[in-house]
Amino acid sequence: MSNKRLILVVEDEEGISNFITAILHSNDYQVVRTGSGKEAIALTASRSPDLVLLDLGLPDVDGVQVLETIRGWSRVPIIVVSARGHEREKVEALDLGADDYVTKPFGTSELLARIRTALRHNQRPQDSEAAGGSLRFSAGELIIDDELRRVTVAGADVHLTPIEYKIVLLLAKHAGKVLTHAYLCKEIWGPYTNETQALRVNMANIRRKLEENPAEPRYIVTEVGVGYRMLDGNGMA
Repeated sequence: MSNKRLILVVEDEEGISNFITAILHSNDYQVVRTGSGKEAIALTASRSPDLVLLDLGLPDVDGVQVLETIRGWSRVPIIVVSARGHEREKVEALDLGADDYVTKPFGTSELLARIRTALRHNQRPQDSEAAGGSLRFSAGELIIDDELRRVTVAGADVHLTPIEYKIVLLLAKHAGKVLTHAYLCKEIWGPYTNETQALRVNMANIRRKLEENPAEPRYIVTEVGVGYRMLDGNGMA
């Protein structure tokens, strides 16, 4: 039996599907593919892929519906690959449970890096307490030790407010994945508040404390109009 990771490619444009499949095969992934939304749902159930690359513009069922259906019963990593580049559509896909969003046209290296990040993130415990221990995260010179509730950069302690610490810890738990403004606000302040402005203010303060140059962040990058992403400990933002 092969131990190669299986990726489901859901793409109705044959040329793009062939291109993605060739990239994946050359990087030692198994591939199953379809151009149908209905078949994508069935294949996810029957083949249990390790990751799904999902186009939104499918001929039979909109990709957003496919995403929503799969998320009803599966936590398989899903990367949306679409020509729809509008912020509203990115936010919708991410809020419905997509792990990442790659806009066409995309580079081969970018796509492979996003796949590696999503697969790594899926292997991590989603809740550090459930894993029997506290989070310890490092990226570059940044170290977050939740057991000690200590954040350091280049060995120097960084003093964060309780809210700032919660934001940094949440981003670290999901490192490599973009978290939308709505998700961050819900997790930090609760489901019935809209603290987008407070989030921006806190993020500006966090960057002043963590980043050597806040205008060119090394650790927390902005997905404009969507949310924020913590640099992955393995080097993928």
